Amino acid sequence: YFPKPKMKFAAAIVLLSASASAWTADKASSRRDVLNKVAGAAAVVAAPGVAGAYSVPDLQYGFDALEPFIDTPTMKIHHDKHHATYVANINKATEGKDEVPILDLMADALEAGPAVRNSGGGHYNHAFFWDEMAPPDKASKTKPSAQLEELINKSFGSMDEMKEKFEAQAAPGAVFGSGWVWVCVNQAGDKLELVGTPNQDNPLMKGVTKEVMFPILGLDVWEHAYYLKYQNRRPEYVSNWWNVVNWDKVSENCKYVIDNHAGVPVRG
Repeated sequence: YFPKPKMKFAAAIVLLSASASAWTADKASSRRDVLNKVAGAAAVVAAPGVAGAYSVPDLQYGFDALEPFIDTPTMKIHHDKHHATYVANINKATEGKDEVPILDLMADALEAGPAVRNSGGGHYNHAFFWDEMAPPDKASKTKPSAQLEELINKSFGSMDEMKEKFEAQAAPGAVFGSGWVWVCVNQAGDKLELVGTPNQDNPLMKGVTKEVMFPILGLDVWEHAYYLKYQNRRPEYVSNWWNVVNWDKVSENCKYVIDNHAGVPVRG
């Protein structure tokens, strides 16, 4: 979640407009009337944020930028339609409530009910997903940090072994139907774990995995993420996806999680 400058600007206009209209009102208006009008406008500015402002973050690259590994039509539909639906539904579910970053809703999502679990999870997961990818020519120039490389080697043996185990976890028989596959930092902050979750669940949610864990890399294996190009060939989609992983961003995620013992904040 990031503050929305346009909303603050609009609020300031409300305040100024109220002040101006008050001062130019009928000369018979008392000074108390003027102050009341200004105070009312100020209350609008000072009021706590209310829900309804979750949004689909713009991609940091074009819809066609991940070609040929993820096709343009899939990216456009996935971002503009599927993600937008999750955002619309979580906004509806939290209407009238104080606004909090979407990350803050994850821990108790199962207890909060299907709207937060499915739509809130869908928003967080997708916002996380977009930002860990980059065009292939840029992605190929990124690499794991020393910190991340050490954890990969400690946890899996090597990068190649991690990829092999990740692809096995992402196979249709491991995550049956719709879901996600994650590389997470464990609670102790000293090891990486591979986790598959159904639907829009993620390891930040209490009760989804054996313990709450902190994702640093995640792959959407819902059919809407790949079907137009790969049809029933999910393993091909998964193996090709490595070509667009931004390891600089994954390294940044890893450092954030270990330094803060918390999930990675997302845009939107």
